[in-house]
Amino acid sequence: MTPKQFQNAALKWFDKQGRKDLPWQQDINPYRVWVSEIMLQQTQVTTVIPYFERFMQSFPTLQSLARAPQDKVLAHWSGLGYYARARNLHKCAQTIAEEHGGEFPRDVEALIGLSGIGRSTAGAIASISMGLRAPILDGNVKRVLARFHAVEGWPGQTAVANQLWELAETYTPDKRVNDYTQVMMDLGATLCTRSKPRCEECPLKKSCVAHAQGNPQDYPGKKPRKEKPLRSTTLLLLEHSGDIYLQQRPPSGIWGGLWCPPESDSAIDWLKARRWRADEIQTLPTLRHTFTHFHLDISPVWIQLGKVPARVAESGAGWYKLRRLNRPRAAQELGLPAPIVKLAKQLVALQAPLLAPTTAD
Repeated sequence: MTPKQFQNAALKWFDKQGRKDLPWQQDINPYRVWVSEIMLQQTQVTTVIPYFERFMQSFPTLQSLARAPQDKVLAHWSGLGYYARARNLHKCAQTIAEEHGGEFPRDVEALIGLSGIGRSTAGAIASISMGLRAPILDGNVKRVLARFHAVEGWPGQTAVANQLWELAETYTPDKRVNDYTQVMMDLGATLCTRSKPRCEECPLKKSCVAHAQGNPQDYPGKKPRKEKPLRSTTLLLLEHSGDIYLQQRPPSGIWGGLWCPPESDSAIDWLKARRWRADEIQTLPTLRHTFTHFHLDISPVWIQLGKVPARVAESGAGWYKLRRLNRPRAAQELGLPAPIVKLAKQLVALQAPLLAPTTAD
């Protein structure tokens, strides 16, 4: 199959069966494509759709995102994970607003120079929203090309990645590049899936080497297994009169910029430093949360406080009603990591008789 035949087969399938009703495929512009591409990194389409729609309601333009406080941006990202994406998104919007007159550069290399935009994301923005000939190589496209040519090895290895980029460049057409970019992502997401690929429905099956070999599941090669390290932390769930004490985490690191209970190996020392008195201290069951590169065992210590002097919060910290944190959209409203939402629900369950509504929040 020549590159032209490859393109024609893929585009013919797209015209009949490709996805055309996703939210970011409506009112296409560089901003909407960019936000969707960043959200879709490491995240499935079904998960992204409601986040994208809420994000666009709150930040309909690049300028509105650039002007927004980072807290608000992170709150809208809460639950999607990989929070560096949100911080880079906000920084990138500010850079484009300040240094590019609010317009995305119409050049792939210039796009790659912006925070959080890699080669594939730049290619998607340029091809889908600008019609520029630019290849992409996201996870879906890697899988399609690796199987079509039976490219051995893990795409995280430089030699394998370079080979796949060469193939992506070869097959990218000069015309209808926006549709071609979309169809390559669609094929990987809907037919050429990781497990149980629907090869019989694929428009490329006649020339797919992995299909001919009968082993498409062997491509692309898997990342060498490595046992994830285990880390641990102790979180102090400080509760007083139905409120919980939260601190905003540093901008970098895990849960950067989000709101969490304080971390401390010694609840007693933490309380003494602030002259706060605990009526009761109780250790709750350990909660394990898994990140991409490690497991985190969270030891929650529930501390029911006595009188808190003047209820004065430290800078970057404050008291929040547990009932508020227990609401379905609490994570999006405040900016909470998923494990903290779980812990808040546990506290609400433990304190149900004490947290019955009396006055408006």
